[in-house]
Amino acid sequence: MAVEAEDRLKVTEVFHSLQGEAAFSGWPTVFIRLTGCPLRCQYCDTAYAFHGGVWQSVSELVDQAASFGTPYVCVTGGEPLAQPRCQSLLSALCDRGLDVSLETSGAIDIARVDSRVCRVVDIKTPGSGEVHRNLEANVAQLRPRDALKFVICDRADYDWSKAWLDAHPGLPSAVFFSPSFTQLPGRELADWMLGDRLPVRLQLQLHKLLWGDVPGH
Repeated sequence: MAVEAEDRLKVTEVFHSLQGEAAFSGWPTVFIRLTGCPLRCQYCDTAYAFHGGVWQSVSELVDQAASFGTPYVCVTGGEPLAQPRCQSLLSALCDRGLDVSLETSGAIDIARVDSRVCRVVDIKTPGSGEVHRNLEANVAQLRPRDALKFVICDRADYDWSKAWLDAHPGLPSAVFFSPSFTQLPGRELADWMLGDRLPVRLQLQLHKLLWGDVPGH
């Protein structure tokens, strides 16, 4: 039987690697990278996912993810929520008993995402070039299992991010500061954080430290 169009998503790649970011960092994880993104962050490292890709059904993707034998699955992009059927994929992965995380730009409403999913939500800094795309309503949707991520390009981004946190006290989820890989040394960001005693976690992209900035890792 032919797969109904409503059951398909456009996929750039599916691969097995170590999670390099946020709370699941270090765990062997299956990554499902969906195609397409409405944002154009100046530091983007997955521009190859903007176009192309192949159509796969939700059931094919769930079976493929389960075949690697790890409970951890990350749906990423691009911007995965730009494809409405991403919601069905997330729920189907959870129904299979997998531990699912979603990496999203923060520019699209996360309210409909399955409550079993760990949502890693970006807050775009001025250095990204997309700060105007932050959807403030997403902040009120955060739960303890979720995470906020700030990619910091320079000192101005760092100061902006500190001010953003001051304006949003009592966040329920963990907050991660990550240096833009080619623009800010991790040690410099760490020194700023320690000097200010910020209650945030430093995130270095483990996969890039191990394998470099290459697709499929």
